[in-house]
Amino acid sequence: MAEAHGGVVVNADASQVYRDLRTLSARPSPADEARVPHRLFGHVDGADTGYSAARWAAEAREAIAAIHAGGRLPVLVGGTGLYLRTLIDGIAPVPDIDANVRGMVRALPVSEAHRLLAAEDPAAAARLAPADTTRVARALEVVRSTGRPLADWQAERIGGIGATIRLAAVRLLPPRDPLLTRIDERAAAMLAGDALTEVAALMARPDVPEDAPVRRAIGVAALADHLAGRLSPGETLASLRHDTRRYAKRQYTWFRNQPPPEWQIATENSTTANLIDSLLL
Repeated sequence: MAEAHGGVVVNADASQVYRDLRTLSARPSPADEARVPHRLFGHVDGADTGYSAARWAAEAREAIAAIHAGGRLPVLVGGTGLYLRTLIDGIAPVPDIDANVRGMVRALPVSEAHRLLAAEDPAAAARLAPADTTRVARALEVVRSTGRPLADWQAERIGGIGATIRLAAVRLLPPRDPLLTRIDERAAAMLAGDALTEVAALMARPDVPEDAPVRRAIGVAALADHLAGRLSPGETLASLRHDTRRYAKRQYTWFRNQPPPEWQIATENSTTANLIDSLLL
């Protein structure tokens, strides 16, 4: 589709931003990237622990503006709903969190952090799962650092481009059984390909901390356990398939229910381009 319309492909997938994980994140191949220009793929080093939806949205805004200035069509692809919402709708203007507050909060066991959150931001504690380490810590550090609950900040949005562009959006929601089959086949191909080599290189880097976002990419933990002798090849494949299926289910649910109704739905790759063509016309 990007070829037919003189487009430039812009990545909107949180794992495909990392240069360390081409195979594991299923980034476009060098041959694909040679067909049309690609932006924001593999441009972040795994040691960068500060990459976020806000940073991606800022980079995407710049990339889209440059593509438009060049008279070409930006084609966003990827399944990270938070990235897309941040770009289109904007982001809550939460101030930088005090480093001491963040350090103290992140050092707490999640059960203790959730107990404290229930006292300091009861609404957030009621909304979040007690074992959700990342979101519980985020809500607690925000209320402690700013004096305002996270929900108050999230009620405000700045920086979104939704009102300044024309968006032709298509959601690809294929039938579940063929989707699960493709997931299983993809997991096996990754394990037989370069995924193990990628993860081994990542684990060997002393500059990539244990809490680096790149380590949370689907498959990294399972392959790291395999490399350490904790999982057999069969167990590793089963874990990779299970984790990918679970993530795909969350993505499927989000893209079915969260986007506005004018975002069209395609059930097969072959119909996606036709739908986009009709929207552009």
